[in-house]
Order: sequence, then C-alpha cells, then structure tokens
Amino acid sequence: MNRAIAVIGGTGPAGMGLALRWARAGETVIIGSRDAGRAQQTAEVIRQRVSDSTRAGAPSTGAQGGSAPHISGMGNSEACAATDLLVLTVPFAGQAALLKQLKGAIRPGSILIDATVPLAAGIGGRASRTLGVWQGSAAQQTAELVPKGVSVAAAFHNVSADVLNGDDDVDCDVIVCSDDPKATEAAMELAAKIPRIRALDGGRLENARIVEQITALLIGLNIRHKGHSGLRITGLPEEAYRSA
Repeated sequence: MNRAIAVIGGTGPAGMGLALRWARAGETVIIGSRDAGRAQQTAEVIRQRVSDSTRAGAPSTGAQGGSAPHISGMGNSEACAATDLLVLTVPFAGQAALLKQLKGAIRPGSILIDATVPLAAGIGGRASRTLGVWQGSAAQQTAELVPKGVSVAAAFHNVSADVLNGDDDVDCDVIVCSDDPKATEAAMELAAKIPRIRALDGGRLENARIVEQITALLIGLNIRHKGHSGLRITGLPEEAYRSA
C-alpha cells in the first residue's frame, strides 16, 4: 500500500494497536487525536517500539529492511486532510460529534474504515451489550455522516486491543462489510498486513450490525475466562481468505 493510513482516535488502545501493527509492516501511519501533542507522543512511543523490535529481530514484526518507521502525529482534522485512507477507532459516544466536526477536512473520494462498536457499559463499567443504533449499526451511522462520495467499510471490531498492542501474532479473522468494493478491498488489504490475521468479505455494510454485536459476546468471554478471544471462520474455500 503506497498511501498513508490515518488512524483517527489513534491514541486509544485499539487505534494505537492497529497503528503499531501497520508501522511494523512498513506502512506510513498518521496518528490522529483531538490533542496534536498527545498524537505526537503516541507516534514516538510506537516509533520506538518498532525500532526496538526490529533491532531484536522479532519474527512477527514484518518490518522492512530495518528502516525507521514512517509514523507521525497530528490533530484529527490535519490527519484527515493528509491522506484519503482513514481508520476510525473512537468510542461510539463521540463518533457522531467527531464526524460532524471533521466533515470539512475529509478529502473527497476518501475511504473510511470504521472500527466503532456501540457498546453499553454494564455493572462496574464493563461492556455487556451493544446499543441499538437507529441506522442499524455504527458503521451505517458513519456512512450517513461523512461527506458525499466518501466510501465506508466496517472492519476490525473483533480484534483484541490488548493483543494488538503486544508482540505476539494476532490469531483472528477480520470480517469486512461495505457497499463499495474498493473500500472492501482497501480494508482487507490492511487487515492482511497484520501477521496471522485473515480478512473475509462479509458483504454489505448493513451486515456490520451483526459483526459489531459479536464484540460484546467476545468481551463477555474474555471477562469470564480471563483471556483475549478472537474470531475464526472455518469451512470456507481458501480463496475466500486474504492473509499476508
């Protein structure tokens, strides 16, 4: 992939984990945040971690040639303006307000990959279920809020942020849903850059509702069994899966 990836909300656990994995794969990554200074600090942490693992010869990094990772930090608006490939990793509570704020900064023709899950907090602040979204899913809400001509794909909902931020390979499938084949292709390509992840075309964007709901189930399993569960889809022909 020869264009930068802007991770909007990239200072949170999920965004930082994805950014780390793509930086390890040699991609150019932009961390976006409401606070540009915090975004720059996060970029420096990731840069150092990639450099350390490259020097140590970690087999799962995928780093190319031992060169310094291309990663920077910016405000969210500047990050959107810098590239046409965006990954949204913000809490659902702030999704709509942020997208309205960024509407003028998102480039025409951009692809936005939405990893938002509409989680409701249960007892003790634990996410026990998903909220009902009038549009059907968080990704469909995003599709209504982005500028005309921006394509939306839903992906990365079921990948553990804890695992992404670690050093082990990610043993998980990523289901991608979109109404635009180009957006589906871009999201599947990004997923396949992370070692051990397989990407699957999950059909239309409306199917994101189902994928988002699985996240609450996985969180419940993780709490109950003290683990970091992921999702594997079996029984499909080999050509259905995209992997590194």
